[in-house]
Amino acid sequence: IPMPIQVRIPTPLRKLTRDQEIVQIDSCATIAQIIDSLEAGYPGIKERLCDEKGQIRRFINVYLNDEDIRFLKNRDTAVKEGDEISIVPAIAGG
Repeated sequence: IPMPIQVRIPTPLRKLTRDQEIVQIDSCATIAQIIDSLEAGYPGIKERLCDEKGQIRRFINVYLNDEDIRFLKNRDTAVKEGDEISIVPAIAGG
């Protein structure tokens, strides 16, 4: 039985996911595909996560199993069954 990929949605974006904290996505090869899949199910979420060039916005951190994808291959980071992705908006302030 394939294990879905779990995507943790931060509180500010949950109004787009009908208040779901965790969205399950069946199979995607990369973070970019995950974002497209989220957009297909929850229209409007991609523009919150990505700029007009499709790059993940600077103030959005995305973690794959607790690793920051910026230190991996960013949008092209490979994902596999059962992975957990966390979307974490950076907190502004000092």
